Amino acid sequence: MPLRLRTAHLAEVQLRLRDTPVVALIGARQVGKTTLARQVADTATTAYFDLERPADLARLREPELALEGLEGLVVLDEIQRRPDLFPVLRGIVDREPQQRFLILGSAAPELLRQSSETLAGRISYYELPPFRLGEVEGTETRRLWLRGGFPRSFLARTDAASFQWRLDFIRTFIERDLPALGSRVPSTTHDRFWRMLAHLHGQVWNGSRVAASFGVSDTTVRHYLDLLASALVVNILRPWHENLGKRQVKAPKAYISDSGLLHALLDLDDRTSLERHPVLGASWEGFVIDQLTTLTGARPEQRYFWATHSGAELDLLVVRGTERLGFEIKRTAAPTLTRSLVSARESLRLDRSYVIHAGAETFPLDRSTMAVSIDDLTTTAW
Repeated sequence: MPLRLRTAHLAEVQLRLRDTPVVALIGARQVGKTTLARQVADTATTAYFDLERPADLARLREPELALEGLEGLVVLDEIQRRPDLFPVLRGIVDREPQQRFLILGSAAPELLRQSSETLAGRISYYELPPFRLGEVEGTETRRLWLRGGFPRSFLARTDAASFQWRLDFIRTFIERDLPALGSRVPSTTHDRFWRMLAHLHGQVWNGSRVAASFGVSDTTVRHYLDLLASALVVNILRPWHENLGKRQVKAPKAYISDSGLLHALLDLDDRTSLERHPVLGASWEGFVIDQLTTLTGARPEQRYFWATHSGAELDLLVVRGTERLGFEIKRTAAPTLTRSLVSARESLRLDRSYVIHAGAETFPLDRSTMAVSIDDLTTTAW
């Protein structure tokens, strides 16, 4: 079962708790944060507070009295609901440097950081993604792509049950979770925007065109986009540009963060409907990019795409210090070395380049470019 294979995340959280007083375990709703936190708690004396439970909120009416003096690990689930706790945590860890707190949040670090500046130097952020390749059986790649990596979606008994879970997640997220993050936008507007964004999955962001569809300003729709990104259900991939003597794209790309959610937003409930839909290639691209960001260990500020107005493009550029890795992603069983990749390789001075494809074989395309099968992603040294 995949849940038993998330040991790498468990080990990383435990390691950070040894070195840092406060560890923030962040991730989208229902991604498995609570399950992982309880696995961490099994190894330590723990006080657990779920900030969505009225009884636990009542225990925290006087937070300093409730939290100070507790032994072992203290877990605070859904911390974004009580941002006033951050100054309290600072006071406690300054007085009791051996005390450890594991806080769980369904919001990006940028959103939490607005309230946690007082914990600077005392907090470490760790993002828990949905299931990834390497956490599921090697034969389950296509199932992971279709259903996405949310545990309940991936592990559902049937495709129909998985699809229904994702529909319910979308409705609950729009009606309850976004307002809890401070959104005052009507749920019908968020629903329409998110579904429109699904149709634009993997495309360069054109705020003016989207704004015209809503009859609002560019800044308003960008606010909608940033809110979904802060809630970790949309990924924004920044463009790479430098002085190359070429006109380069300078707007970001937006991806629905989980392929299963993308398919639910587009009402694609099975493999057949997905393969008949125009989003097929973009869905595969976004799925592979998600896997690569985990497998390469690239942080958000190390991940880009590159494109010129003349048509050259690189789906993913990973910049790690002075090292540059380039990835072209093709849903084909017969990958070739394209002119676009050759242009990117030369213009960006890539150290290594790869074509990730849907076929079964991994082989070199030339001396500096490797064609890598999706089935070999987890065994390739990046």
